[in-house]
Amino acid sequence: MWLFYAIGSAFFAGVTSILAKCGIRKTDSTVATVVRTVVVLIFSWIMVFVSGSFAEISSISGYTFVFLVLSGAATGASWLCYFKALQTGDINKVVPIDKSSTVLTIILALIFLQEGISLPKAGAVIVIAAGIFLMIEKKDVEETKKSGKGGWLLYAAGSAFFASLTAILGKIGISGVESNLGTAIRTCVVLIMAWGMVFVTGKQKEAARIGKKEMAFICLSGVATGASWLCYYRALQEGPASIVAPVDKLSVLVTVAFSYFVFGEKLGRKEALGLVLLTAGTVAMALL
Repeated sequence: MWLFYAIGSAFFAGVTSILAKCGIRKTDSTVATVVRTVVVLIFSWIMVFVSGSFAEISSISGYTFVFLVLSGAATGASWLCYFKALQTGDINKVVPIDKSSTVLTIILALIFLQEGISLPKAGAVIVIAAGIFLMIEKKDVEETKKSGKGGWLLYAAGSAFFASLTAILGKIGISGVESNLGTAIRTCVVLIMAWGMVFVTGKQKEAARIGKKEMAFICLSGVATGASWLCYYRALQEGPASIVAPVDKLSVLVTVAFSYFVFGEKLGRKEALGLVLLTAGTVAMALL
């Protein structure tokens, strides 16, 4: 059954982006992040109780807690950037760039953690980078430069960067914390950070004006994220991580497929080749 759970994890992760896109057509992306985080927070604590790790909260040291907060802040920044990129860009371009966090994590690990990298993994990184490059059109870069404020491309890149920073912070200071408990605490930080952004930008009243339809989609995207986490955790419990991880990464294929049927977003030949390279490189990275 673990394979079905792994597939379920990839499916729900892919659907998350589609549901989020449907929920932020009129709703501000920061406000939507707050609402979605509440739902994710509920799911994350459910996972803590399911895994039986709640009792470990009293044993977390001050040093570890600081890194949990920093990791949560990086996660919050990543989510805020991701939602903003989804609101202004095509899903089938935003998601692959966000997935490039795998490459950035390796680079940051080389710089800050002095972790080595094997030749096969270096090859996989090059393949992933080539795939992402092919999926970015020249006009996307030009539009970003002309916008002055930075377009969806910069927000997508920011999402990937902060997601990578989350992994590095986790490696440095929170490796001793049970993963589900760490995720739940980080999600609390994300919620506080998101609300802070809402109040700083004076958008707190917009939360009450979210349409019922978009509110439903935003909440469903949070539910999909929680379902993905629950499936992934169950798959890791029963199956080999070396297979579960690459299957979960295939969520990008689910997102691109749904973006075609829901929003009519199509990939050209160059972008399709980029997706193939991105997928192949990601799977190879997980298996090597």
